[in-house]
Amino acid sequence: MMIYKQVIPHHALADYIDCFWSIESAGSEMQVERIFPDGSPGLVLNVGEKCTTDNGLVAMQPGVPYLVGAMTSYKETYFNGKHHLIGVCFKPGAFSQFYNYLPLAEITDQTVELEKELAPDTSKMQELSFADLNAFFLKRLNTTRQDLSTIVKCIKETKGQITVGALAKKNHTTRRQLERSFHKHIGITPKEFINITRFQHAFSEITRNKKHKGLLDIAVAYGYYDHAHLTNDVKRYTGLPPSGL
Repeated sequence: MMIYKQVIPHHALADYIDCFWSIESAGSEMQVERIFPDGSPGLVLNVGEKCTTDNGLVAMQPGVPYLVGAMTSYKETYFNGKHHLIGVCFKPGAFSQFYNYLPLAEITDQTVELEKELAPDTSKMQELSFADLNAFFLKRLNTTRQDLSTIVKCIKETKGQITVGALAKKNHTTRRQLERSFHKHIGITPKEFINITRFQHAFSEITRNKKHKGLLDIAVAYGYYDHAHLTNDVKRYTGLPPSGL
């Protein structure tokens, strides 16, 4: 059994952080948590014992903070009763409001150790509280840095049914400038982010309407060529066929 908690951040952080979360296992048997791409980087604090993630490729050490780059496919983390992770889910493009970090494209699909001075300190507390996270990020918030929220909002409002060219024109910029901004502040291309956004909406529709709407109808509604195109995206991002969701 997995115990998952999620809280919304302080109202002053709401435009930049989607949520704070905590996950731990209540049993001794190994369990698997699979997460899907959402177009955002994240911060993970390991407050339990050594934990394996990235489909078994990365071991997260106790008391160490990790930066999780934007994902282009699913990843699995393995838990038992000694594992406990606390995390921060940033809104797409908002990571730069807190960190003047390397271009996020350098850590796409990776989980890398973050310098401890850049993360909340877990060494003096038995369990990090969400209040501590609010205090830490309120102190780091810098709203003068570049913000992609208008462009991200445009993609979200169209449910990912927009071309990169149309996105650039609508936001009075160029494709090249969009590519540079996404490379630095999100870590994936504008086209990949658009695809992930479209997948998220189609995925939600599939899981809600398994018995009421056919896959072809869902594919057409979300701008896919046909049901095979949608099936390929679902497999790519989740590792499962639509029937397995």
